[in-house]
Amino acid sequence: MTALARILDWPAPEAEEQGQGLWDSATLERALRGSASGPFTVSGVEIDSRDVEPGDLFFALKGESMDGHRFVEMAFAKGAAACVVDRPVEGPHILVKDTTEALERLGAASRQRARGPVIGVTGSVGKTGVKEMIFEGLERATRGDAHRSVKSYNNHVGVPLSLARMPARARFGVFEMGMNHEGEIAALTRQVRPHVAVITTIAPAHIENLGSEEAIADAKAEIFQGLERGGTAVIPADSPHYERLRKAALRCGARVVAFGRGANADVRLLDAVDAIGGGSLVTADMGDRRVCYTVAAPGEHQVTNSLAVMAAIRAVGGDLGAAGVALAEMGGLAGRGARLEIAVSGGEANADGSRSALLIDESYNANPASMRATLAQLGRTNARRRIAVLGAMKELGTHGPGYHAALEEPIREAGVDYLVLVGDEMLPLVRELETRADAGENAASSLGKPVAFAHCQSVREAVDRVRAFGLESGDAILVKGSNSVGLASLVSELNKQEG
Repeated sequence: MTALARILDWPAPEAEEQGQGLWDSATLERALRGSASGPFTVSGVEIDSRDVEPGDLFFALKGESMDGHRFVEMAFAKGAAACVVDRPVEGPHILVKDTTEALERLGAASRQRARGPVIGVTGSVGKTGVKEMIFEGLERATRGDAHRSVKSYNNHVGVPLSLARMPARARFGVFEMGMNHEGEIAALTRQVRPHVAVITTIAPAHIENLGSEEAIADAKAEIFQGLERGGTAVIPADSPHYERLRKAALRCGARVVAFGRGANADVRLLDAVDAIGGGSLVTADMGDRRVCYTVAAPGEHQVTNSLAVMAAIRAVGGDLGAAGVALAEMGGLAGRGARLEIAVSGGEANADGSRSALLIDESYNANPASMRATLAQLGRTNARRRIAVLGAMKELGTHGPGYHAALEEPIREAGVDYLVLVGDEMLPLVRELETRADAGENAASSLGKPVAFAHCQSVREAVDRVRAFGLESGDAILVKGSNSVGLASLVSELNKQEG
């Protein structure tokens, strides 16, 4: 049977005959080393009472300023089947000494019962997108028997929670791991225990805490410490830190698979051309075969990410044909490249009488590497005018002023016609733009004219500036910044209120 036939046929696996319950009280009692109030079964796991759905197990976690036990009643009111608590409550529950430790134990129990390969993903840029791409490829081939961490649940709480949610029938698990400091990835990878560990790229994200890109590479390479025996390390061949990552992987006994454009890449890009309808048509050499597939999400960085995806899926014995189909259908994620058509009032009408602009939502995160990549993609986007709303890049420390000022070059190369900058960290870029304007070498638009720009202290002011500029049909608007800047609200306002 061909790969396409398998995808279309999707015979129901034997595992589908298993029950739909995720955990029962007897198993939870053993795994959490607690005491169950009585028999029950749960179908999900949640730590936020606002997100509880009927059948969930609610963990009443305690933080520095919040105690989840305050929300137990709310969790039950929303349909929670049971709660994990450190004090007796009314309703089905598991009584434990420490709820946070109990969540980690449940994650460990889930990992212990996992019957298929597990993939771990980290990196300075693109880890959530790569995680989602890998999942979509495996999900398609297994008819829903793949599992992954949702959103960016990649820290000391999100990782055990994501593990705890993995069904026993899952044939693959894909988990994202993030960090701000040395040692954090090491702790997470010991919980995930991946068979394949992927590093997307190394860039100066969190350099404020780690001091150098070399230190960032070392911190990311901690993911190899949790690899199962005989596991595979998937690393970027084109990174200046390739040798550092390779040696770290070999010290952990890993088989190294490199991806990229360089001759040292095991999954090597041969060609990438614009695809009909957007995205890229990619041809890659995987050593013993060549593969050709479409990546729906536009941008050179997405092409590179797709190579890491193919390397990881092949390493766990996944279906490359199914992965190619998934990549061809998968657009950008909210906050990470989603491309939205928004109605606007100005400009020339389309053939059908409508007026629309393209809104590129990159509002979730930003660092120097991702800023350059998305600005470059904006420059390649067919548009009458290009507008960029850029928020501050956080956690750059003393390196911040230089990195912000250096954005002048990719802004100029992208042919930006109107620029809105948000946050005090953008002041070095403001001065750079002003200096070049005074010297007659200003960052020029595609028409060779100086870029009109505004510097704002708040997202509300940025919205007003964009509206005052006036969006027109055929415009392309890039919105990008660190999540804490809050540009997601600007995306929401433009998406809902334009026209």
